[in-house]
This record gives sequence, structure tokens and C-alpha cells, in this order.
Amino acid sequence: MLRFLLADDHPMFRDALSTIMARAFAPCEMIEAADVDQVYRALNQPPEIDLLLLDLAMPGARGFSALIGLRAQFPTLPIAIVSGRADALTVARALAHGAVGFVPKSANAETLTSAIKRLLAGDIYDPINHGAHPVEPSETAIASQLRTLTPAQFRVLLGVCDGKLNKQIAHELSITEATVKAHVTAVLRKFGAHHRTQLLAMTQALAVE
Repeated sequence: MLRFLLADDHPMFRDALSTIMARAFAPCEMIEAADVDQVYRALNQPPEIDLLLLDLAMPGARGFSALIGLRAQFPTLPIAIVSGRADALTVARALAHGAVGFVPKSANAETLTSAIKRLLAGDIYDPINHGAHPVEPSETAIASQLRTLTPAQFRVLLGVCDGKLNKQIAHELSITEATVKAHVTAVLRKFGAHHRTQLLAMTQALAVE
């Protein structure tokens, strides 16, 4: 039985997507996540997910950072972006950062079902010609640095990018402030940054305009 993970912070959209997919791929299991932490929890529970449908704009997903981090930590997991932003550059960036496909939220049920069938068959689904929009080398470099982070370092980085204090990050991740501080230090070193402000400026390259 197929298992899908639907990651979007809008309950109505998740409900609509779940209804369409349940009808098209029955029998199947739908797992929902409203933020990146819930995505991680779902992915760390067996059995494996067959396809993750990930929104670019949800809590914990700073632009393409969540896609990049998830791709690095779950290299065999097919991840498709489902987003309201479907311009050529955004599609190109998503595919360059490891998405197996990009489905616009404006797609109808037939198009969505067809896209998912292709993704499950191992194809890449690209709704538009993205080849004319190469990703900037600086963005590629930041993405490469992001992939070197451990899962814990990545989640701490997301907290830092959200402007949270070490105390807040520690509480949310159920770790000590000292551990958070150690992770922040390690992240700064891996990015070659001297302070949080510089780190935020560097990760801004992964934002969705």
C-alpha cells in the first residue's frame, strides 16, 4: 500500500489534496504534516514514505532550506514540491535542489494525479521549461554547505533563521541550551560565518522571492 506524506500548513488544502489522492491511489495511507518538525517525525516512523509532497512556505521551511536538508538526510525519499509559486525560476531552483517534481497548487485533479503517477514511476515531473533559468552559483554553494549539517544542526539552523533565541530552540527540540550553543558554533564554522547576522544573510540566498 502506498504511503504519502502531505506537508502543508493549510488544513483545507491538505484535506482537498488528500481526498483527490485517496480516490486516485486507493488503497493508500495519507499522513499529514503542518510544519517541518512534523515532517521529520513522520519520516522517522516506519514504514517508509513513498512520496513526500512538500510546500515551500510552511513553518520551519525557509525557502528551499527544508527541501535541501530533507534531501540530504533522506537521500532515497522522492520529494515533490507543491506550491503556489510556479514560475520558471522557482521550478528550476526546486529541481536543482533535489526535488523530483514540481506541481503547481493551481493544477486540477487530473493534472495532479497524472503528475504523481509519473513521479511514482520514477520520472521527473517538470510542468514548464525551466532550462532557461540556471541557478546562481552562490546559491548552489550555500546549498552544498547546508548538506554538510547533521539533522540536529539543521534544525537548530532553522530556529536561528526564524530569529529564535537559544532558549526557545532548546525548548522546541527538547535539548539543553548548551547543546544548542554547540550546534550554532558548529553551523557557523561550517558556513564560514562569524555571527548569526552573517549566517542569516548567507541563507537568504535560498529564500523564495
